[in-house]
Amino acid sequence: MWRLARSAVASNLRRSRRFSTAIPGPCIVHKRGADILHDPWFNKDTGFPLTERDRLGLRGLLPPRVISFEQQYARFMESFRSLEKNTQGQPDSTVTLSKWRILNRLHDRNETLYYRVLIDNIKDFAPIIYTPTVGLVCQNYSGLFRRPRGMYFCAKDKGEMMSMIYNWPSHQVDMIVLTDGSRILGLGDLGVQGIGIAIGKLDMYVAAAGINPQRILPIMLDVGTNNQKLLDNPLYLGLRQPRLEGEEYLSIVDEFMEAVYTRWPKAIVQFEDFQMKWAFETLQRYRKRFCMFNDDIQGTAGVALAGLLGSVRAQGRPLADFVNQKMVVVGAGSAGLGVFNMAMQAASRMAGTTANPQFFLLDKDGLITKERKNIAPAAAPFAKAPGEIEGLGLREGASLVEVVKKVKPHVLLGLSGVGGIFNQEVLNAMRESDSTKPAIFAMSNPTMNAECTAVDAFTHAGENIVFASGSPFENVDLGNGKFGHVNQANNMYLFPGIGLGTLLSGAHFISDGMLQAAAECLASYMTDEDCQRGILYPSINSIRHITAEVGAAVMRAAVAEELAEGHGDVGPRELMHMSKEETVEYVTRSMWYPVYSPLVHEK
Repeated sequence: MWRLARSAVASNLRRSRRFSTAIPGPCIVHKRGADILHDPWFNKDTGFPLTERDRLGLRGLLPPRVISFEQQYARFMESFRSLEKNTQGQPDSTVTLSKWRILNRLHDRNETLYYRVLIDNIKDFAPIIYTPTVGLVCQNYSGLFRRPRGMYFCAKDKGEMMSMIYNWPSHQVDMIVLTDGSRILGLGDLGVQGIGIAIGKLDMYVAAAGINPQRILPIMLDVGTNNQKLLDNPLYLGLRQPRLEGEEYLSIVDEFMEAVYTRWPKAIVQFEDFQMKWAFETLQRYRKRFCMFNDDIQGTAGVALAGLLGSVRAQGRPLADFVNQKMVVVGAGSAGLGVFNMAMQAASRMAGTTANPQFFLLDKDGLITKERKNIAPAAAPFAKAPGEIEGLGLREGASLVEVVKKVKPHVLLGLSGVGGIFNQEVLNAMRESDSTKPAIFAMSNPTMNAECTAVDAFTHAGENIVFASGSPFENVDLGNGKFGHVNQANNMYLFPGIGLGTLLSGAHFISDGMLQAAAECLASYMTDEDCQRGILYPSINSIRHITAEVGAAVMRAAVAEELAEGHGDVGPRELMHMSKEETVEYVTRSMWYPVYSPLVHEK
């Protein structure tokens, strides 16, 4: 029986290889004429061949010359490079928004060409459609808005969401990114303008994971805003009321989740940029009922854990030595606590339940201990007991500088959202670390919220450090032909693979084991030699390959935990008998790739 199952899997994979190189199959459309030209899912601009123009009623609606996909691509890239040249010397914000606009116009007009441009130039364009430019876009979204993308549910829609969800034109949705705009990156409450973060994340799902763009859906859940500047802004597009709280808030989210899973029971919902109290509350409320995860808590934690394991390897130590690492985490929000929790889980797996690693958590009031009054429930399990810190000469509320000087940590990790909090004094103190190669992770986004710059880290903490940041920085010239390598510890390395692997496994919820498998896969992606050179994460140019590996690891974990129910024509039995190589190939072959498909009209 095992041989028969393996044979069936191999046959399916061989079949997918043949199909992947063939002419794409036809796409059925229910539109004709100008309606197609105005639909970015189907529009090919001047790329419609003459036969297609005839059968779709496009004769006379386009210039007579047919321009190939490759020519269209080259034409756009020429326009983009011309924009770069013409904006030289202008303020960075002006330049990045200009770049975003030209890409957004293409996105509005022709999604196939847009995603091909994005995939082929991912290293250059990810910082524009995603971190860090997406923060600037969200701040200005009401003024930038030209045409709607995604769906908007608001507090005034209570009781109507079950019918509203059917207004979305796509019959099948695989991936949803949901935000309530309450904590966009490190920028705070941006209300309805937070829709930009959901759009940017889903662009990465298409580019990195090959999720079909007709099956993605960005959603804004507008429950008001407490940002007075937005409420006073005449251009603001959201509800002009304070944010809902308590049971009133949760009833809105409950109704939304029920509506989504009534129409699309196999969809995956990624919660994005919810303020801490609702991030943890909704994660615990829904994670066993629906197929969802919170990227700020779980995705950030996975990427950070991969970097932390890499920093152990950078010291030339075995991964098991992670339990002996001294780590200081600055920031007790959803991201910081997510990292702390996953790091603790990893230490427990390595050393058992008796593991008591030297991990220290700080917030705006300093070191968190059990003596803290009114401690946040999510932070309470990680508070240090007085007996654990007395020998170090520390106390409740000790400052960051004090903690770094007395703990001498191997790792200093920031998810505080406070730009420059790793100041010169803090970085100088890291020179006394007990590690031969201390690691500094300045992970807050966008760039202005980074705890320190790469230049400051290598200048003040020394050249023999490992550095990672959430936003992109250039490598640092250390002189004498040496460079300090900058790692971008960004969630884009994990969340596309988590989503894709979960989708293809058919799991009904996302387990801790699936998330840990994703983090460990990313950690193992780099060689020991790379890590010892200070390179903890791969180039973003390899993002599709990375995502395939991570997705396959997530899928295997789902199979091992008997959560996998299969996807499409591949059932759980076939998944169970796939080898590691076959799972990676299956995931790779399942990725959508942007090419023009022949369009066939059907009434």
